[in-house]
Amino acid sequence: MNIALVIAGGSGQRLGQDIPKQFINVYDKPVLIYTLESFQNHPQIDAIELVCINGWHDVVRAYAGQFNIDKLKWIVSGGNTAQESIRNGVYNLKGKCRDEDIIVIHDGIRPLVDGSVLSDVIIKCRQYGNAVTALPYNEQIFVADDDKSTTSYIPRESLRRVATPQAYQYGRLNRAYHEAYERKIGIYGSAYTNTMMVELGERLYFAAGSDKNIKITTKDDLELFKAYLKMEKDKWLK
Repeated sequence: MNIALVIAGGSGQRLGQDIPKQFINVYDKPVLIYTLESFQNHPQIDAIELVCINGWHDVVRAYAGQFNIDKLKWIVSGGNTAQESIRNGVYNLKGKCRDEDIIVIHDGIRPLVDGSVLSDVIIKCRQYGNAVTALPYNEQIFVADDDKSTTSYIPRESLRRVATPQAYQYGRLNRAYHEAYERKIGIYGSAYTNTMMVELGERLYFAAGSDKNIKITTKDDLELFKAYLKMEKDKWLK
């Protein structure tokens, strides 16, 4: 079984709106629903679990009914950080899936996840036990000596931009979160599942990525998302 674990527990303060960014309507549909539809429409996804900000569970259920998201099986409350939210989702799946089942973790505010990207992350996870969406890094990265100068750089050929979706076999994922929280490893700051796994000594395997798979955190990101949607509507364009 392949289960999508969608994280939508943030308040979206950086976007400066009155409601969480995942619930902002774009062309009469919440951002989160675009994300959920990607998993709903993918033939290899069997079920969806949503980690959601408190107070919005009933809203999500109503939207799921309105937009026919019938793969949505569980809604759980988020934590104070992304890492806590993922942990809550992982722990909630205990007894609901087997150790060899694949859990596909994805940010609810990445609404343009492509079907081919989802397929590849599942294939690679079956092959290696985990998979993280990755792309080459095309800019030059310099290491700051101070706030105004540098004398060294990191060769971009050695870099990858890693995002969600990420896929892990449930048994290893569940054990890793218990170990991380018991040992207090890989759970602070901007930590995510991929960084936690590396800190626990796990080797990660790359899967296909897409430049369209943007994360909506600012107003500019929201406008870019709208532009991508309009491009898809303009089917006459070559």
